[in-house]
Amino acid sequence: MYNAKAFAAQTQTSPLAPFNFQRRTPGAHDVQIEILYCGVCHTDVHIARNEWHGTTYPCVPGHEIVGRVVKVGAHVKKFKEGDLAGVGCMVDSCRTCESCKENLEQFCDSGATFTYNAPDKISGGMTYGGYSDSVVVDESFVLQIPKHLNLAATAPLLCAGITTYSPLRHYKVGKGQKVGVVGLGGLGHMGVKLAKAFGAHVVVFTTSPSKVADALRLGADEVVNSKNADEMKKHANSFHFILDTVAAQHDINAYFALLKRDGTLTQVGVPAEPLSVQVGSLIFGRKSFTGSLIGGIKETQEMLDFCGEHNITSDIELIPIQKINEAYERLIKSDVKYRFVIDMASLK
Repeated sequence: MYNAKAFAAQTQTSPLAPFNFQRRTPGAHDVQIEILYCGVCHTDVHIARNEWHGTTYPCVPGHEIVGRVVKVGAHVKKFKEGDLAGVGCMVDSCRTCESCKENLEQFCDSGATFTYNAPDKISGGMTYGGYSDSVVVDESFVLQIPKHLNLAATAPLLCAGITTYSPLRHYKVGKGQKVGVVGLGGLGHMGVKLAKAFGAHVVVFTTSPSKVADALRLGADEVVNSKNADEMKKHANSFHFILDTVAAQHDINAYFALLKRDGTLTQVGVPAEPLSVQVGSLIFGRKSFTGSLIGGIKETQEMLDFCGEHNITSDIELIPIQKINEAYERLIKSDVKYRFVIDMASLK
C-alpha cells in the first residue's frame, strides 16, 4: 500500500475537501498512473451528494482520468513507464459472463466495478476515483491515449466521449443520414462533434438561443429552437437517428414525431423523474426508443483512436482542485462550456 492524496466528500452535504488514503501497491497485472487531469462529470455531483441514494462515504469522485504511467506489474504487456494512459468509468468486471466476453463490460451480469463508489474486489472497501494524485488499475481496463491530442481536453472523452460515441456507432450513423442531438451540454457538444465526424447531417435542438452560434461552431448543420412548434414541425418524420442528452424533464414525444419510419431515439441523459411516453407515437412508424450506457473497453479504445484520427477533444474549462465545489455549483446551473477538467498538479 502507499499514500495517496485526494479531494473527497465526507457526507452528502459537506463540500469536497482534502483527503488522504491508501492505494494498493501495483500487482503483476496492474498499472500505476500519476493522474495529470480528471474531468468533472454531472454524475460526480449526483453521487457526491447522494442524489441517486447509493453513496458510501468518504467518496472520491472522478472517472475521466488521463495521466502518465509511473509503475507497471511484472506481467503487464501493453504499458511501460512514461506512457500516457487513461481510465474511464470502469476498473474491473467479472470477465466471464456473456456481456464481458462480447467486450460489453459495462453490462456485466455481476455488475462492473466502477471507478469510484463501487465495492473494490481487490483491496476491499470502496473504489476511489480520479480526484486524486494517482490510481492503480488492472491493465485490461487502462486505455492508450493518442499522444498528439491536448491531454486536458482528452479527459472527458473517457465518459462524455464514449457515452455519445457508443450509440452513434451501434446504430451505424454515417453519411446520408440526418441526425439530431437534443441538448448542447457536456454530452451534447461531444455528440455533435462525433456525429459530424461520422459524416451525418447534424441538427441540434436547444432551448437556449444563446447556444445557436456555438452549435454551428461545433459542427452542426442546423439548429432548432425546440420551444418553437413551427420550427419543430418543419422536421417531422425526417430523422434517421436522434441522440437525447437532456437529463431534465422534457417532452420526449415531441422528438418521436421527428423520426422517420424505423428511426431510433437513444436516451443518454438520465432525468431524475420518469419520462412520459405516448406509445402511439412509437407504433405509428415502427420507431424505436432505446437507452445506452458508456461503452466497453474495446469500444472506448476505438473511440479514442477515432478522436485521435479526427483531432476531436472536448471544449473545456481547466480548474484547480481547490475550485471543485464552485465548479459543482456552476455545473448545476449549466454554467460551463462544456466540461470542467481538474488540473491535478494543483493537488500537490
